[in-house]
Amino acid sequence: MIKVGDKVPNATFKRVTADGIVDVDLHALINGKKVVLFALPAAFSSTCSEQHLPSYVKMAEAIKAKGVDEIICVSVNDPIVMRAWEEASAVDNKISMLADWNADFSTAMGLTFDGSAIGLGTRSVRYTSIIDDGIIKHLDVEPNSLACTVSKADSVLNYL
Repeated sequence: MIKVGDKVPNATFKRVTADGIVDVDLHALINGKKVVLFALPAAFSSTCSEQHLPSYVKMAEAIKAKGVDEIICVSVNDPIVMRAWEEASAVDNKISMLADWNADFSTAMGLTFDGSAIGLGTRSVRYTSIIDDGIIKHLDVEPNSLACTVSKADSVLNYL
């Protein structure tokens, strides 16, 4: 599992834009920047939609006021689902919603779990991180990916 002080592995995510589905190179997006990256198990799931993502939408301005250049949400979903969830959640470009469609990034981070028993397959655990110029400066992993306590926006705000 990745830890504080490690360099974030590079990954190519998918994102739906006005130009269609595009690739997003993580290192190109985060190098030279201070970033809050949070990950969750599944778009549209109850905890993710009712607690985790809304906390970041609500506190995006406060987080960015602390010197954060970019807030990124990662989920093991396809880019079309991520776009639909972005629209349904009124993200309004406050957060970059990135699809880790094959769980490649989550696997490289060492932060996955097997959700096959509930029909999800490989998924990201729930966590939040502060990344400065590609280096993990803070990492909070939920002890139970179905809960959302240490990875909410107000928790990360305390570390900024």
